Amino acid sequence: MSPYQPETLTAMPNAVAGATLAAPAPAPAPSFLAIDDHAADALFREAHTAYRFTDEPVSDEQVRAIHDLVKWAPTAQNGQPMRVTLVRSEAARERLLGHLAPGNRAKASSAPLIAILSYDRDFHEHLPALLPQSPAAAQGFADESARHAFGSFNGALQAAYFMLGVRAVGLAAGPMGGFSRQGVDADFFPDGRQRSFLVVNIGQPASDGMFPRNPRLSYEQVVSVV
Repeated sequence: MSPYQPETLTAMPNAVAGATLAAPAPAPAPSFLAIDDHAADALFREAHTAYRFTDEPVSDEQVRAIHDLVKWAPTAQNGQPMRVTLVRSEAARERLLGHLAPGNRAKASSAPLIAILSYDRDFHEHLPALLPQSPAAAQGFADESARHAFGSFNGALQAAYFMLGVRAVGLAAGPMGGFSRQGVDADFFPDGRQRSFLVVNIGQPASDGMFPRNPRLSYEQVVSVV
């Protein structure tokens, strides 16, 4: 008999005979976010446009908290042309509903608060205070068409921040462009100073108040490099 004896392999601890060891999990991708995942979900990834709301009221304090965030939105020359009109009374709500497209009336009816977003046609009057380093800035807006272009663009920029502000205080926003701007302006801004451009429903979304998330374009479809 040969003096040589094969060495007996010792099983690794916790190993199951015949099992294939799993590869180690890949390291998580680095995050470049300056906010945590909860905030990113609330503002972007899990936030939806709401179409139906609960009857939980939206307080003035919540609206002030929204403004305290939204006022920091960037605008050209710090012009800040957007104005917010809160529709709270039943009489004002009924007037507004009459100016909405038929498909938007049920959505607005269910919202505890509706905001009309408009731009101030005379926003430039505030420029001496808002842009003190350029005392003559207001003189560049003597032309009505220049004020309209400025107010429309920068007001829309502020409106996007407004909806983020609504989400930041734990509420949902339902923006609507389907309404008679001429009707709203004549009814709510008869002096002609403000021009409406968006109506936003605000509140806590109902359990069935949001549609499933629709697809989004990929990075490659959106971003190009030159």
